[in-house]
Amino acid sequence: YGAKIRAPHALVMTFLFKSGSLREKLKSIAQATYTHSRNLAYFVFTYKGLMALQSQLQGKKIPFHSFFAACIGGWLVFGDNNPINSQIVMYLLSRVLFGLSRLAVEKGYVPQPKQDPFPLVTALIWGTVLWLFEYHRQTLQPSLQSSMTYLYDDSNVWHDISDFLIYNKRTDSK
Repeated sequence: YGAKIRAPHALVMTFLFKSGSLREKLKSIAQATYTHSRNLAYFVFTYKGLMALQSQLQGKKIPFHSFFAACIGGWLVFGDNNPINSQIVMYLLSRVLFGLSRLAVEKGYVPQPKQDPFPLVTALIWGTVLWLFEYHRQTLQPSLQSSMTYLYDDSNVWHDISDFLIYNKRTDSK
Protein backbone atom coordinates (compact mmCIF):
# COMPACT_ATOMS: atom_id res chain seq x y z
CA TYR A 1 0.00 0.00 0.00
CA GLY A 2 2.81 2.43 0.86
CA ALA A 3 4.40 1.89 -2.55
CA LYS A 4 1.05 2.46 -4.33
CA ILE A 5 0.61 5.74 -2.51
CA ARG A 6 4.17 7.08 -2.27
CA ALA A 7 5.72 6.15 -5.64
CA PRO A 8 3.42 8.31 -7.82
CA HIS A 9 3.59 11.20 -5.35
CA ALA A 10 7.38 11.00 -5.09
CA LEU A 11 7.69 10.78 -8.88
CA VAL A 12 5.67 13.95 -9.45
CA MET A 13 7.17 15.96 -6.59
CA THR A 14 10.74 14.93 -7.45
CA PHE A 15 10.47 15.89 -11.10
CA LEU A 16 8.66 19.12 -10.29
CA PHE A 17 10.76 20.42 -7.44
CA LYS A 18 14.10 18.64 -7.10
CA SER A 19 17.24 19.26 -9.03
CA GLY A 20 19.91 16.70 -9.79
CA SER A 21 20.64 14.00 -12.29
CA LEU A 22 18.08 11.46 -13.43
CA ARG A 23 19.89 8.83 -11.37
CA GLU A 24 19.70 11.00 -8.22
CA LYS A 25 16.01 11.66 -8.81
CA LEU A 26 15.21 7.98 -9.31
CA LYS A 27 17.18 7.11 -6.18
CA SER A 28 15.21 9.73 -4.22
CA ILE A 29 11.90 8.32 -5.49
CA ALA A 30 12.93 4.77 -4.57
CA GLN A 31 14.11 5.85 -1.11
CA ALA A 32 10.90 7.77 -0.34
CA THR A 33 8.78 4.86 -1.56
CA TYR A 34 10.79 2.36 0.48
CA THR A 35 10.67 4.48 3.65
CA HIS A 36 6.92 5.06 3.38
CA SER A 37 6.21 1.38 2.69
CA ARG A 38 8.52 0.11 5.42
CA ASN A 39 7.10 2.47 8.03
CA LEU A 40 3.52 1.50 7.24
CA ALA A 41 4.44 -2.19 7.38
CA TYR A 42 6.25 -1.75 10.72
CA PHE A 43 3.34 0.21 12.12
CA VAL A 44 0.71 -2.33 11.07
CA PHE A 45 2.81 -5.18 12.49
CA THR A 46 3.34 -3.31 15.78
CA TYR A 47 -0.30 -2.24 16.08
CA LYS A 48 -1.75 -5.66 15.32
CA GLY A 49 0.77 -7.35 17.60
CA LEU A 50 -0.03 -5.03 20.50
CA MET A 51 -3.77 -5.42 19.88
CA ALA A 52 -3.45 -9.22 20.00
CA LEU A 53 -1.26 -9.07 23.12
CA GLN A 54 -3.67 -6.78 25.00
CA SER A 55 -6.66 -8.88 24.01
CA GLN A 56 -4.88 -12.03 25.14
CA LEU A 57 -3.86 -10.48 28.46
CA GLN A 58 -7.30 -9.04 29.26
CA GLY A 59 -9.37 -11.78 27.66
CA LYS A 60 -11.25 -9.33 25.46
CA LYS A 61 -10.82 -6.34 23.19
CA ILE A 62 -11.67 -2.92 24.65
CA PRO A 63 -11.67 0.50 22.91
CA PHE A 64 -8.62 1.76 24.80
CA HIS A 65 -6.53 -1.06 23.29
CA SER A 66 -6.57 0.49 19.83
CA PHE A 67 -5.61 3.92 21.16
CA PHE A 68 -2.77 2.52 23.27
CA ALA A 69 -1.44 0.20 20.56
CA ALA A 70 -1.51 3.01 17.99
CA CYS A 71 0.20 5.45 20.38
CA ILE A 72 3.04 2.98 20.96
CA GLY A 73 3.29 2.15 17.26
CA GLY A 74 3.18 5.80 16.30
CA TRP A 75 5.93 6.65 18.77
CA LEU A 76 8.17 3.79 17.70
CA VAL A 77 7.63 3.92 13.94
CA PHE A 78 6.70 7.51 13.10
CA GLY A 79 8.46 9.30 15.98
CA ASP A 80 11.48 10.26 13.86
CA ASN A 81 10.84 13.74 12.44
CA ASN A 82 11.67 13.25 8.76
CA PRO A 83 9.87 14.40 5.60
CA ILE A 84 8.04 11.11 5.02
CA ASN A 85 6.77 10.75 8.59
CA SER A 86 5.91 14.43 8.74
CA GLN A 87 3.78 14.18 5.62
CA ILE A 88 1.98 11.06 6.85
CA VAL A 89 1.22 12.69 10.21
CA MET A 90 -0.06 15.87 8.54
CA TYR A 91 -2.28 13.77 6.29
CA LEU A 92 -3.67 11.98 9.34
CA LEU A 93 -4.07 15.20 11.35
CA SER A 94 -6.43 16.76 8.82
CA ARG A 95 -8.57 13.64 8.69
CA VAL A 96 -8.57 13.22 12.47
CA LEU A 97 -9.77 16.81 12.93
CA PHE A 98 -12.60 16.24 10.46
CA GLY A 99 -13.48 12.94 12.16
CA LEU A 100 -13.47 14.48 15.64
CA SER A 101 -15.65 17.33 14.41
CA ARG A 102 -18.17 14.87 13.01
CA LEU A 103 -18.03 12.78 16.20
CA ALA A 104 -18.65 15.88 18.34
CA VAL A 105 -21.83 16.60 16.35
CA GLU A 106 -22.88 12.94 16.34
CA LYS A 107 -22.49 12.69 20.14
CA GLY A 108 -24.28 15.99 20.70
CA TYR A 109 -21.27 17.84 22.16
CA VAL A 110 -21.62 20.38 19.37
CA PRO A 111 -25.00 21.25 17.88
CA GLN A 112 -25.74 20.20 14.30
CA PRO A 113 -24.82 23.20 12.14
CA LYS A 114 -27.76 24.91 10.45
CA GLN A 115 -25.63 25.36 7.32
CA ASP A 116 -22.80 23.32 5.86
CA PRO A 117 -19.67 24.55 7.71
CA PHE A 118 -17.36 23.49 4.87
CA PRO A 119 -17.30 26.88 3.07
CA LEU A 120 -16.33 28.65 6.31
CA VAL A 121 -13.67 26.04 7.16
CA THR A 122 -12.32 26.34 3.62
CA ALA A 123 -12.11 30.12 3.84
CA LEU A 124 -10.31 29.99 7.20
CA ILE A 125 -7.84 27.32 6.05
CA TRP A 126 -6.96 29.14 2.82
CA GLY A 127 -6.74 32.49 4.58
CA THR A 128 -4.44 31.04 7.22
CA VAL A 129 -2.16 29.14 4.86
CA LEU A 130 -1.63 32.11 2.55
CA TRP A 131 -1.01 34.42 5.50
CA LEU A 132 1.57 31.94 6.82
CA PHE A 133 3.11 31.64 3.35
CA GLU A 134 3.39 35.39 2.88
CA TYR A 135 4.58 36.33 6.37
CA HIS A 136 5.86 33.22 8.16
CA ARG A 137 6.89 30.92 5.31
CA GLN A 138 9.49 29.08 7.38
CA THR A 139 6.73 27.64 9.58
CA LEU A 140 5.20 25.67 6.71
CA GLN A 141 6.24 22.15 5.80
CA PRO A 142 8.94 22.17 3.06
CA SER A 143 6.91 20.46 0.31
CA LEU A 144 4.03 22.87 0.93
CA GLN A 145 6.49 25.76 0.74
CA SER A 146 7.77 24.39 -2.60
CA SER A 147 4.29 24.03 -4.03
CA MET A 148 3.26 27.48 -2.90
CA THR A 149 6.49 29.06 -4.13
CA TYR A 150 5.81 27.49 -7.53
CA LEU A 151 2.22 28.76 -7.58
CA TYR A 152 2.61 32.22 -6.06
CA ASP A 153 6.22 33.32 -6.65
CA ASP A 154 7.61 31.49 -9.68
CA SER A 155 4.43 32.18 -11.66
CA ASN A 156 5.30 35.89 -11.68
CA VAL A 157 7.88 35.28 -14.42
CA TRP A 158 7.10 33.53 -17.72
CA HIS A 159 9.50 32.74 -20.54
CA ASP A 160 7.46 30.54 -22.88
CA ILE A 161 4.91 27.71 -22.84
CA SER A 162 7.47 25.31 -21.34
CA ASP A 163 7.19 27.26 -18.07
CA PHE A 164 3.58 26.12 -17.84
CA LEU A 165 4.05 22.59 -19.13
CA ILE A 166 7.33 21.60 -17.47
CA TYR A 167 8.64 23.90 -14.78
CA ASN A 168 8.66 27.68 -14.68
CA LYS A 169 12.06 28.23 -13.15
CA ARG A 170 14.82 28.61 -15.70
CA THR A 171 18.21 27.07 -15.13
CA ASP A 172 21.31 28.91 -16.29
CA SER A 173 21.83 26.40 -19.12
CA LYS A 174 18.62 27.45 -20.95
